[in-house]
Amino acid sequence: MPPSESEQTMLSSLFQFARPMLFTLDPEQAHEVSLKALEAGVYPRPLGPDDAALGVSAMGHQFKNPIGIAAGYDKDARVPDAVLGLGCGFAEIGTITPQPQDGNPRPRVFRLVSDNAVINRLGFNNGGHAAALARLEARKAKGGILAVNIGANKDTVDKAADYVQGITTFNHLATYFTVNISSPNTPGLRDLQAPAALDELLGRVMAERARLVADGKPRRPIVVKIAPDIAEDDLPAIVARLVANNVDGIAVSNTTLSRKNLKDQKTATESGGLSGAPLFHRSTVVLARVYQLSEGKIPLIGIGGITSPETALQKIEAGATLLQLYTGLIYEGPGLIARIKSGLTKSARLSGVKSIQNLTGTKAPIWAAKALVG
Repeated sequence: MPPSESEQTMLSSLFQFARPMLFTLDPEQAHEVSLKALEAGVYPRPLGPDDAALGVSAMGHQFKNPIGIAAGYDKDARVPDAVLGLGCGFAEIGTITPQPQDGNPRPRVFRLVSDNAVINRLGFNNGGHAAALARLEARKAKGGILAVNIGANKDTVDKAADYVQGITTFNHLATYFTVNISSPNTPGLRDLQAPAALDELLGRVMAERARLVADGKPRRPIVVKIAPDIAEDDLPAIVARLVANNVDGIAVSNTTLSRKNLKDQKTATESGGLSGAPLFHRSTVVLARVYQLSEGKIPLIGIGGITSPETALQKIEAGATLLQLYTGLIYEGPGLIARIKSGLTKSARLSGVKSIQNLTGTKAPIWAAKALVG
């Protein structure tokens, strides 16, 4: 039986009460506490079905709403059904690498509370393909839109082979794949965003997908996740190669190495990728430029600094069909998901559109014209 409205309010209040206590913990410890809460079923559920205005169509699938939690939260496929249970329209697990790896030495996650931001240099810490595969096999009858975010092991010689292995391993379970070539915490990974490297990588990934389809397996969409730090002059060539390789979606963006305009200058000296509110402007400008360069023909996933219904709407207006958040949940709690959905529903009504998807890209020219640093 779903929780009553009073129970929902109690659970939401519980999370707000718990935040100060969670912030006394190391960020990774707090993350583990949140995962255990989801595993135990201690989280607020939606009070009813999503409004029809939230429904979007992308990559051959119908999403009941455009909200998801970004990769890095459920690295090992521990809680995809709880993420869906929170009211998300889709779940994404990973980044998963073929072999388990510990990632970089701790401490490696740092809160910048005054900036509503986080710096991480985790380094694709995860339990590897086999562990995630077992969990996904056990829940495959439950349905829901599930993305598998694939990456390469730090010490692998042939990084493209690791991505191909991810496609092979999870093809029967993934709704779509995200090819993560944009984390700043794995040496050499972002080099795969260069046009020639992209052609080589995507050529092999698409060839493996074609082989699976020829063998009677489902055709899974391929999304490529890019960094917000791509040089302005390089972005057109990179988008051109993504289009030429017939990717099904582009996720914009991963964390940034930029440290512009931060209040917490002490923590800002930590190495790693920055996420949260300070990333919003840069990632949204890049999103709008990718939307224009791809002529709005490829679904984009807007990621970076979504902390409110207003910022969610701005991502959509800049060119996003789908949205993902993570750091915003750390500071705002899981109730942020419901607030964003409510706000987007109202925005669709006020704009006189049937679906929030009708607002995708409506302000892309405005955003694309802005400087990267706001």
